Amino acid sequence: MKTLDLTTLKSALEGNDAGLMAALFADDATLKIVDSIHPPSHPLELKGRDEIAEFYRDVCARGITHSLKDTVAGDGHLAFTEQCEYPNGSKVFCSAMLDLDTDGLITREVMVQAWDGDEEKIVPVA
Repeated sequence: MKTLDLTTLKSALEGNDAGLMAALFADDATLKIVDSIHPPSHPLELKGRDEIAEFYRDVCARGITHSLKDTVAGDGHLAFTEQCEYPNGSKVFCSAMLDLDTDGLITREVMVQAWDGDEEKIVPVA
């Protein structure tokens, strides 16, 4: 089983590269987001690479600085934390758990995120 290339993931996240980020997902992948807008009982669920790509296009267009931090990988799974900062100084913290297929593509991501204040929350354009 291949694992997701952490160098590529880091490059995609920290480089605000929405296309590269989307390419890391399988065609039928899912992305579940839990945050103050989307609580555990009603998470945002994106299905398929196209919906996930739209989310990352929106996120990457915001001028946010992303920093991939702690990573743990093993047996078809990858977990990481990410620290982000908007141009206005607002901070975002994200914790993510990924399931990977045998080719190392993401089939499922569960993301939990929290922000400073109430402004500029990362919500996909829909």
